[in-house]
Formats: sequence, structure tokens, C-alpha cells
Amino acid sequence: MNLPNKLTVSRLWLTAVFVICFVVEIPGRFSVAFLIFLIATLSDYLDGVIARRRGLITDFGKLMDPLADKILTASAFISLCAIGKFPAWAVIVIISREFLITGLRSLAASKGTVIPADRLGKHKTAWQMITIIYFLLLLSAGEWTSADWTRTAWKLGQSGLISITVILTVYSGIAYLWKNRSLIETE
Repeated sequence: MNLPNKLTVSRLWLTAVFVICFVVEIPGRFSVAFLIFLIATLSDYLDGVIARRRGLITDFGKLMDPLADKILTASAFISLCAIGKFPAWAVIVIISREFLITGLRSLAASKGTVIPADRLGKHKTAWQMITIIYFLLLLSAGEWTSADWTRTAWKLGQSGLISITVILTVYSGIAYLWKNRSLIETE
């Protein structure tokens, strides 16, 4: 297994550590979860850069990298929702899109085709991660300060970042389905 694929697999393990840190009620848990999420996000960036620069792009990476991203982001969104810090409707929309596209990838794989993430999907993932990082940062800051600025920042993020993330998630899902409609039409 090459280095980019090892980084992809490590992101799956980091996701489990993130969730454990997020749910175990100890002092500083959100700060630790925030740092773990940052490390996982960095591993996503690094595996892509290393794979492209060193010519280490594999079918495993094309399939598992986006899946590891989906598992990481879905885990974070569900965790935020579970503590009442992210709207359930937005999480449902986001995760539904991810299942739909994963299903499309499975259909393609059954026909001997690997569909890699496209540019729009990468932008969608970046915005999802930015949104998660923003809210995790505010939770972390809330552990160390009781300032009103965190509540104001939370409201701004809810009205702006959630809207951008959901719109981009839906748009990228529709575009992905349209681009790969030939796979569906042959069924």
C-alpha cells in the first residue's frame, strides 16, 4: 500500500478517534476533537498532493479517498447534530447526497468503471470541512472562554456557512448525477 493510500486509511482511524473524543465527556473534549479533525483534514490534502506529484494514483485511492472524506464529514455533522449544534435537516440533506453518489460509484464499479471525485465534488468537500472546522473551533473556544462573541459567531455561521454548504452539496450532487447519467440510463 503506497503512502497516499495509507493516509486515506489513517483518516478512517482518525475519524473513530474524533468521534470518541467528541462524545466522551471530559474537559477539553471539543478542543481535542477539533485538533483530531484538523489532522484528518490535513491527511486528506496531503494524500492528494503526494499521489499526484509522485504518480501514485490508484483505483483504491480513487474509490476510498472520497469515501473516507464522506465518513469523516458525516461523522462530524452527525456529532454536531447530536449535541444540538447543527440542524438535522441540513445533516439529512448532506448525508443523503453522499449516499446517492456512493451508490452511483458502486453502480459504476459493478460495470468496471471507477469514478473519481471531480472538481466540484472537491469544492463541496472543502466547504463541508471549512464549515465543520468553523463550528468545532467555536465549540473549542467555548470551552476556554465565556465571551458573547462565540454566540454571535455561531449565529453568523448558521446563516452563512450552513447555507453555502447545503447549496453546494445539493448542486454538486445534481451535477454529478447529470454528468454520469449514462450509467443510470442503461439500467
